[in-house]
Amino acid sequence: MEVHFAPLINFNWTLVMILVTFLVLYLILKKYFFGKLHKFMEARQQKIVDAFDNAAAANTQAEARLSEYNEKVEAIAQEKRETLTEAKKKADEIAKEIIAEAEDKAEKLLKKTRDEIELEKERAVQDMRDQVAMLSVFAAEKIIEKKLDEKEQMAIIDEVIKDADNLRIMN
Repeated sequence: MEVHFAPLINFNWTLVMILVTFLVLYLILKKYFFGKLHKFMEARQQKIVDAFDNAAAANTQAEARLSEYNEKVEAIAQEKRETLTEAKKKADEIAKEIIAEAEDKAEKLLKKTRDEIELEKERAVQDMRDQVAMLSVFAAEKIIEKKLDEKEQMAIIDEVIKDADNLRIMN
């Protein structure tokens, strides 16, 4: 009996052909495809780096614009506060002017009224003087007409006063 031993390594040409085909395919791919693929990958990587750089630049620019915007908003708010303060001062000044003008007008009106009252008072005093003088003349006429005692004089004075009242009512 003969014993056949199986070889440790079985040489198979199919395996060699697969390796040769793989090696040839690898070399073809390396020459024609891997270079382009590598360039494409580098270009893609560069685009990604550029996109990140652009995003960082845009972010920086946005922060700068935000800062500028905030400064403008603060400046506008400050201007608004100043405008309101100035408007309030002007309003206060106008109010003071109006009050002063009103006080001046009131004082002029008061002075005019006092002057008119004083004039009326002087007229009334003058009228009174005229009436007293007229009554005195009238009483003197009555007294001259008669020589009277005190009782009769009082009666004549009362009569003169009544006559004066009647004259005043008629006027």
